Amino acid sequence: MDLQLSDRVALVVGGKGYIGRAVVDRLRAEGAIVVVASRSAGDDEDGVVIDTASQESVDAGVATVVDRHGRIDVLVVTAAPSARTLDPARKSDPEQVAAAIDGKALGFLRVANAVVPHQREAGFGRVVVVSGQNAYISGNITASLRNTAANVIAKNLADELAGSGVSVNVVNPGTVTDEPAAQVQHGAGGESSPRQIADLVAFLSSPLSALSGESISIAHRMLGSVVV
Repeated sequence: MDLQLSDRVALVVGGKGYIGRAVVDRLRAEGAIVVVASRSAGDDEDGVVIDTASQESVDAGVATVVDRHGRIDVLVVTAAPSARTLDPARKSDPEQVAAAIDGKALGFLRVANAVVPHQREAGFGRVVVVSGQNAYISGNITASLRNTAANVIAKNLADELAGSGVSVNVVNPGTVTDEPAAQVQHGAGGESSPRQIADLVAFLSSPLSALSGESISIAHRMLGSVVV
């Protein structure tokens, strides 16, 4: 299937990460012009420095991409501190919770706020954020809230942009691994690989996708969860 991404300009924030690299490769395979954004992408010919914790950095990076390419058709945000950096002993610590929300959800919002006006003016845009299935379960306030906040932000943005030609969607992985297991444990989401996530992101980035305002679980959605 031709996803009609040839020559589309895609900004992948977190494009040097475990999932981000797969997204970059997948979009390039579809013919997209991909700009890799991260805090360390300044030396890359196709990269731009963006620190999602700083609105000034975000605004400067987005302006650079627009100056260089004239537009940003697709925004994919995979940037967030690894869950392994979160201290389980501080899962209910308000300071860790606030920092985690800022690092994932508000980082996404800063970038979306900078990119979406350009997409709205163009009458076309695709925004995809990678969140996580921890949004569906309790037991760790930090892990739950940073993902839930990203999902809620995306839904609000999608509703604000309804009818504009700009869509906003969320991809929610469970455990991400190079070799996903077929089995799904009770109270857990299915495992997925970066490539599988990238395939879904590529479709949501396509003009062929009519989805907006959706939070889509990759692999099996949390086994044993009925209402969230």
